[in-house]
Amino acid sequence: MSEDIINKVDWQKVSNLLPVVVQDYKSSEVLMLGYMNKEALEKSLKEKRVSFFSRSKNRLWTKGESSGNFLDIVELGLDCDNDSLLILAKPHGVTCHSGNISCFEACSSKADFVFLSRLANLVKGRKNSDETSSYTAKLFKEGTKRIAQKVGEEGVETALAATVKDKEELKNEAADLIFHLIVLLEDAGLSLNDVLEILKQRNSSTKH
Repeated sequence: MSEDIINKVDWQKVSNLLPVVVQDYKSSEVLMLGYMNKEALEKSLKEKRVSFFSRSKNRLWTKGESSGNFLDIVELGLDCDNDSLLILAKPHGVTCHSGNISCFEACSSKADFVFLSRLANLVKGRKNSDETSSYTAKLFKEGTKRIAQKVGEEGVETALAATVKDKEELKNEAADLIFHLIVLLEDAGLSLNDVLEILKQRNSSTKH
């Protein structure tokens, strides 16, 4: 994060209030929209934690200063016109004051990859649950060998569905495969994001 970004902003165009979109760096979910003046942006860059300018209170405020649900900055960048900012952040708890993950909950929760991320979080939450409470909790209780076996079974069934060109069955079996893979990764203390990091590394080293 470079403070040079402050000088790149077209402050005159935005009347000294820069629109800022905050996105979860893992799930890509849009968490909130806020506004920064120069002081708020300077503070955010210095502390690596999102601060805004409150138009209603007419002062700087750090997101989470009351709730503890801070937004740690992972990456940020201006748009092509230098009049809005995107921040990829690591949220501490929910972002919206209503108790929802996102201030755009009704819309953002419908995005496919947001759902996938939330599913992974749901699986993680059931890792140490009572084995009678859910199928997922029962799988964790049965251990790595059983979870791995299920991934293998679902992988074979997915391949067979593709071989016979049964698209509906392929979709169903692929869904089962992805779910059990998420469980297996969580059992190993890993996540889909860890797998995506490998894919990003491979992509960056590939000559197209």
